[in-house]
Amino acid sequence: MAMLEIRGLRKQFGGVLAVQGLDFDLEEGEILGLIGPNGAGKTTVFNLISGFLRPSAGDIKFQNESLSGCEPHQVCFKGITRTFQIVQPFRTLSVLENVMIGAFIQKNKYRLAREKALEVLHFSGLLEMRNQEAGSLPIASQKRLELAKALATEPKLLLLDEVMAGLTATEIAEVLTMIRKIRDAGITLLLIEHVMHAVMSVSDRILVLHHGEKIAEGKPYDVSKDKKVLDAYLGEDFMLDVQH
Repeated sequence: MAMLEIRGLRKQFGGVLAVQGLDFDLEEGEILGLIGPNGAGKTTVFNLISGFLRPSAGDIKFQNESLSGCEPHQVCFKGITRTFQIVQPFRTLSVLENVMIGAFIQKNKYRLAREKALEVLHFSGLLEMRNQEAGSLPIASQKRLELAKALATEPKLLLLDEVMAGLTATEIAEVLTMIRKIRDAGITLLLIEHVMHAVMSVSDRILVLHHGEKIAEGKPYDVSKDKKVLDAYLGEDFMLDVQH
């Protein structure tokens, strides 16, 4: 049984269908890349899974339990946490305090939340910055902090929204290493990403959306050669040298 099951998912805003009859599964321990052009419905899917939006139709099951009617904090408590494309640290609080806020989702005592936050900061390479104001960090470190805040909630499934956007090649490589570490720690990942070489190299499978509909799903190499994907998003000149 899949960890996450999406069936007939639909979201309509007035006369606009942002997501149309979407079906897919996500297996425990998998990294699934969600790609497509701007306006394809990717972030809407994240908002539906995480409880920020209500589906117009369809169902979302997590570990065989429907998330219908759940608020974002309830979804997080069940084990699904998301990051946002635009980083949103509590700028005047320390890095440690930012991560502790995430830890309080599962920890009800200050000492336990602090211990969890320190553990996550060590894991994410931010321990030496723990006393700095979050707003003073460079963008790459703020994105790492966004990951740390999410990890502190002890997710089973982590939704990553363009964590590599705006980073240098070296910084992207560091994030890819971090993503693999997160999966090795037993966390399943669903990620939206426009940095194609990165998402293709780190994902076990790729799902492609276009105008709210799934147009392809499969191994990265196979998806990269799909004519519908090339026409809608990647372009005929896209070449990918991966082995899956």
